[in-house]
Amino acid sequence: MPADGKGPYDRMLHFRILSVSVSGTPATIVASAPRDAVLGPLWEAMRTLALSLGVLGIALICAMLIQVRLGLRPLERLRQAVADVRAGLRDNVPDAQPSEVRPLAAELNALLIQNATNLERARKHVSNLAHGLKTPLATLAIALQKQPPGSEDLHGLVVLMDRRIRHHLGRARSAALGGPVRTRTAIAPRVADLGLVLGKVNADKAIDFVNHIPAGLVVTCEQQDVDEMLGNVLENAFFWCRSKVVVGSREETRSVVLVVEDDGPGLSPEQMSQAMQTGQRLDESSPGFGFGLSITRELAELYAGFLTLDQSPLGGLRVAIHLPSAGLD
Repeated sequence: MPADGKGPYDRMLHFRILSVSVSGTPATIVASAPRDAVLGPLWEAMRTLALSLGVLGIALICAMLIQVRLGLRPLERLRQAVADVRAGLRDNVPDAQPSEVRPLAAELNALLIQNATNLERARKHVSNLAHGLKTPLATLAIALQKQPPGSEDLHGLVVLMDRRIRHHLGRARSAALGGPVRTRTAIAPRVADLGLVLGKVNADKAIDFVNHIPAGLVVTCEQQDVDEMLGNVLENAFFWCRSKVVVGSREETRSVVLVVEDDGPGLSPEQMSQAMQTGQRLDESSPGFGFGLSITRELAELYAGFLTLDQSPLGGLRVAIHLPSAGLD
């Protein structure tokens, strides 16, 4: 049986005790050795084993992390492909995927095709509705021309309705050909061109035009729509300002806010509310707003955006156009 105890000079010893019987006489055999001599090799072996197991554990953890990272890389590529589709850089997700991810990519492409089909069907319905309204509207316009003097207001309403129908019909046609969600328009060049033209038109006012739009800012809108929205807002700003017009932007989640400010007389809250109403012409409402803002609001809404009016720190009107972002080029 094993035992521990003190030996000479108080050294710790390890004993092995064996009780035997020799010729009927009990005898005890005791073998001893310094405990350090016995436990030393054992602890050395344990330390070597623990170090080996630790190195093996670290290696296994590193291998697991590398395997997870490599295993998730196809999902990261798939995420980037979906982001490119949303930004209008591509139409679908690449089919060349690992076997584990290929079914997901196929489902995403099927969903994109289904959404595109539904969108095209909706656009065709809008186009058919516009065509259906244009014929009776033209008949009404002809009938009003035969009415006695005094029906000019009704004729103006018919002209307004015709303009709206033409506008939405044009948007439906252009969307069916390519779709505004696939287009990308850089904002800074459009603002610079419009500012240059309007500055020359209003050269007598010596307007200080400040353009703070970043060079690479891009929105997912058609260029002609961007020109019309910015043109309407900037034209009002140049007309009503005293000496300064500032254009800036800020980025929000998946959207860009284009801000146009001037130092003109501005609008009261009641006038701002009237300016956002559909169908208000410049000469049919308070000074400083009109049909252009209504068209701008409708164009922004076609791209799931919106238009807001507020008081500018410069003293005049602050117009903010919210549009879907395509990131920075």
